Amino acid sequence: MHGSPPLTPEIVLRAYAEGIFPMAERRDDPDLYWISPELRGVIPFESFHVPRRLARTVKSDRFTVSADIAFTDVMRACAAPAEGRLNSWINDEIVRLYTALHAGGHAHSIECWRNGGLVGGLYGVSLGGAFFGESMFSLERDASKVALVHLMARLKAGSYVLLDTQFLTQHLTQFGAIEIPRDAYLARLRAALNHHAYWPASSGSAVGFSLSLASGEAGLTGLSGPAATVWPGVFALQVITQTS
Repeated sequence: MHGSPPLTPEIVLRAYAEGIFPMAERRDDPDLYWISPELRGVIPFESFHVPRRLARTVKSDRFTVSADIAFTDVMRACAAPAEGRLNSWINDEIVRLYTALHAGGHAHSIECWRNGGLVGGLYGVSLGGAFFGESMFSLERDASKVALVHLMARLKAGSYVLLDTQFLTQHLTQFGAIEIPRDAYLARLRAALNHHAYWPASSGSAVGFSLSLASGEAGLTGLSGPAATVWPGVFALQVITQTS
């Protein structure tokens, strides 16, 4: 994309609708390029699996899990050097574009907090009934895995039908992730784009699904506003089980 006009969030969304997404070669490279893998990673909702040990961690609420509280912080943590990942495809242009998508309601984050600090999370793009997982990070054991469980709970509660992981990794196979050919992915994507879904708001949303305090929500200390409520782990697991 060197020498091209600056990308806009609208162009990025149109690309996602065609099964294409942008990446940078390196964190310090200002340019982006488009990716459309021959094999696409997805996690089928019907076969999503939570390992038994992880389920115990989720239930324990070792981490306080929120949504859309610290979107840009999650992105920058995903881009930061980590063990086994010295470089990143998330550059400043990616941060700019996806922060704008978040402001427009088309990108969301899940955050894991411990002792007041952000220790894990993930972010992705929402379009129709599809959620495109972009990246995740973990500063403590299982933090990113807990975030993924909470993401799946929100997607199921909001009637999403496609969770795109872009690529298949060993980390994701334990949850039931698979690879499918590009043509099969595009067929699933077209169906998902025509499907009505919504990102569950903390105060409840349409389709008769309420996330009220009676359902077990708890406020995250020090935060305010509608987005400051969080889902207890046992509630997230119940949502996954009840909507399977």
